Amino acid sequence: MEALEAPSAAAAAAISCSPQRHFYLAVDRLQFKMETLVDLLGMAGRRPWLPMVVCCSTRDELDAVCSAVSNISYINVTPLYSDLAESERALILDKFRHVTMKWKQNVAAVKSGNEESEKEEQKSHMIVATDACLPLFASGESPISSSVLINYELPTKKETYTRRMTTCLAADGIVINLVVGGEVATLKNIEESSNLVIAEMPINVFEMF
Repeated sequence: MEALEAPSAAAAAAISCSPQRHFYLAVDRLQFKMETLVDLLGMAGRRPWLPMVVCCSTRDELDAVCSAVSNISYINVTPLYSDLAESERALILDKFRHVTMKWKQNVAAVKSGNEESEKEEQKSHMIVATDACLPLFASGESPISSSVLINYELPTKKETYTRRMTTCLAADGIVINLVVGGEVATLKNIEESSNLVIAEMPINVFEMF
């Protein structure tokens, strides 16, 4: 796959100063995309309580992602379907917000050296959603503030990319875009039109928390 142009020194400085960080992960071929996602989650999911959201463009892709990730024992996966009853949807979103609070407490405890050896289940938690299922501010829903947002399917429009960020990502969160061959131009357009810096994902991306 064609590599994206390396960010300038000024762009690199912008990444370090911005609370939210945006990266891309190149995938050689479309058939390797799911395998790449599973490998990525294999690294991310071992962080206790890590709240993650994976965004897809279609219901078929949502189902495929859930099926592929369901065998990872240390990640709780929850699909957010458009046809869920209102009560079920509210329960899923409330539970995920609880996870984000546990994650923040865990990070604070590690930083202070007061980490407790809890026996409580500490799996990472992941919501998989299509754009039609994201939290709706107009309906009074609050953002879910995940620490990691993975764009399994790269949006073609800046507005969709922005909506995913504002409804799903914490102020200091990380966005990882899976990019296949021909999507390089789309990613560059989103980067430029949104005034973002989207750098190549470093190996130690999950050590940034």
